[in-house]
Amino acid sequence: MPRLLSFAGLTLLLGITFAPFTFAQQPTQEYQAYEDALARGERHANVWQYGWAGVYATTLAVNAYQASEANDRDDRYDARVGVVKSALALAGTLMDRQPHPAAYRELREGDGDIASARRLLHAVAEEERQRRSLEARLGSLLVNTASGLLIGVGDGRGRDGAINFATGMLVSELQLQTQPRQASVAINRFKPARVSLGDIHLEGEYALLVTPNQVGVALRY
Repeated sequence: MPRLLSFAGLTLLLGITFAPFTFAQQPTQEYQAYEDALARGERHANVWQYGWAGVYATTLAVNAYQASEANDRDDRYDARVGVVKSALALAGTLMDRQPHPAAYRELREGDGDIASARRLLHAVAEEERQRRSLEARLGSLLVNTASGLLIGVGDGRGRDGAINFATGMLVSELQLQTQPRQASVAINRFKPARVSLGDIHLEGEYALLVTPNQVGVALRY
């Protein structure tokens, strides 16, 4: 008997905690999910931009000091190369802004249309992908190759030039990979779905929605 009561209590608790599954299209929840994704993307973008700007500003100041004050001649030469690299990286970080803040403002100032929100989020997600593409790495590749050649060939220190190139590419890749990607994650929540009922075939997308008191499935068709 105690086991039966415990089982009944557990069933009641689960029934209170998790509302019945909801299988319906929920554009309001979808819109809120997009708005939340862009809000988090805006915060991430600001932290990313100011954080990396701080890193490059610090390295610029250190290299500028080392370029004239370092005791070793090689250190002074490397620091002068570093000044140029840090200045270019700082300018690029400050001028090339992430799309999330502007997209979030546009969404908040819009009329709440779900189709417009989808198009906006897809556009931001596409820019996120472009910022991680091979083309996005070409600029850092050129700068780091030039700096490596200046040290390795121009100054006759091949090993130091290779280290400078590898370190620069590693930092550039880290900066690239830490960019916000909230729009891509929000878009990828929806997966293709196909339902067949006899001769009726429905195609659309579904996403699992989890809230503190409800587990459901949103259908988009």
